[in-house]
Amino acid sequence: MINKVGQIMVYVENQDEIVKFWTEKVGFSVISEQDNGQGMRWVEIAPTKDSETSIILQNKEFVAKMDPELNLGTPSLLFFTENLDKLYNNLSNKNVTVGEIVNMPSGRVFNFADSEENYFAVIEKNE
Repeated sequence: MINKVGQIMVYVENQDEIVKFWTEKVGFSVISEQDNGQGMRWVEIAPTKDSETSIILQNKEFVAKMDPELNLGTPSLLFFTENLDKLYNNLSNKNVTVGEIVNMPSGRVFNFADSEENYFAVIEKNE
């Protein structure tokens, strides 16, 4: 039901500074930028516009307030799915720790954890 590793989320304190690093020093491009107007800003970067996997730079302070159990010291994997509700129910029925489904600027998302409380996220992207 998960069909690919889509994005790697990196939690940063200064998104603009980190975007500048990746674009000016490493040569990545900004693929998209989204802001929900309430502090949640996603900046998607990748080596090229058609890269299959990209990096999402997220505001560490905002994410810490929104999801305090996440380990913000390491990147998070963001998986893609085409049927979020089915996957959510499947994991829940297998007694996997799952978070609430949340509407984000780019789609619906939820977190789930393995037995060591490593958290991962899954998104069903808006069309």
